[in-house]
Amino acid sequence: MALRTPPLRGRHEEVGGSFTDFGGWEMPVEFAGIRTEHEAVREAVGIFDVSHMGEIEVGGPDATTLMQRLTTNDVTALSPGDSQYACITDEDGVILDDTVVYRRPDEGETPTYLFVPNAGHEDWMVERWTDHRDEWGLDATVDDRTEEYAMFAVQGPDAVEHVREATENGSEVASLSRFTATTATLAGADCLVARTGYTGEDGFELVVPWDDAADVWDAFDGVEPCGLGARDTLRLEAGLLLSGQDFQHEENPRTPYEAGIGFTVKLDTEFVGRDALEAQKEQGVDEKLVGIRLVDRGIPRHGYDVTDTDGEVVGTVTSGTMSPTLDEPIGLAYVPTDLASPETRLRVVVRDRPKKAVVEPLPFYER
Repeated sequence: MALRTPPLRGRHEEVGGSFTDFGGWEMPVEFAGIRTEHEAVREAVGIFDVSHMGEIEVGGPDATTLMQRLTTNDVTALSPGDSQYACITDEDGVILDDTVVYRRPDEGETPTYLFVPNAGHEDWMVERWTDHRDEWGLDATVDDRTEEYAMFAVQGPDAVEHVREATENGSEVASLSRFTATTATLAGADCLVARTGYTGEDGFELVVPWDDAADVWDAFDGVEPCGLGARDTLRLEAGLLLSGQDFQHEENPRTPYEAGIGFTVKLDTEFVGRDALEAQKEQGVDEKLVGIRLVDRGIPRHGYDVTDTDGEVVGTVTSGTMSPTLDEPIGLAYVPTDLASPETRLRVVVRDRPKKAVVEPLPFYER
């Protein structure tokens, strides 16, 4: 099957971008190099094309009820322009996906939500939303907007000034607090601008009409273009999860409590998986996601075994890299809770050789 392409695929190729298959999309993985792009975001500013992310809009009289029953956070806490991180779980409380839910600032008479599933999940999530809507007899619309919007992320300590200068209502945009959004005119295009991101830095995510993608991208001329390679090293330093690696509902089924994002679960709301998660919270989890740092030379990679100091396999690395900021090999791994405390000594098996490692608090990096 042919890969889907973002609207600026050709533009990225012209400036030397290399590409990878990510969730069925052909996306830029790097331009000037992962370390260069990573450092630009940590020290100044970078722009990412993340148009592979899904966008699904939910509206109508029962939109709030539908969103509340299918996400783990409390949607009723959102005012227009607010957003929140949430999980989508099955009856057993297993994470199917994680998402950011926006209550649109430009909604009409009833609340309208835009939520962002991970790349390649939008068909699955539209089916899940419409099936449950029909089963529960709710009056709500569910529309896949993924190929109507491009999505860019402008991230880094200088992001505020760049986005302020590029938008007509720059002062309003610059005053947004974390996890709030507004509408803004940017290069003549009506955009949703949210103070969110996936790098551990300050910054914004821009939801842009597909046909205006080039004009908006060009408004950030001079900002370092960054690919998904730098996005991965940045998010790992910040201890942020990657769907398909740090949780995967079939191959590595995990609950929010195991994955360290129990803060997204509001047990005083009714949602699919609530009862299972309440029971797990009362009983405690058997395994937890932890940060690990290799003491010996080597790099932890996805799928590598984790052992105790006696050599018994106790877990698996889900993500790993050589941290450009810390210049140390770091990773994430699920281990038994009695081995999850910081400073616990472990081993990571790198090319059949056990390497000394230690449990580290998350995040590895915090601005």
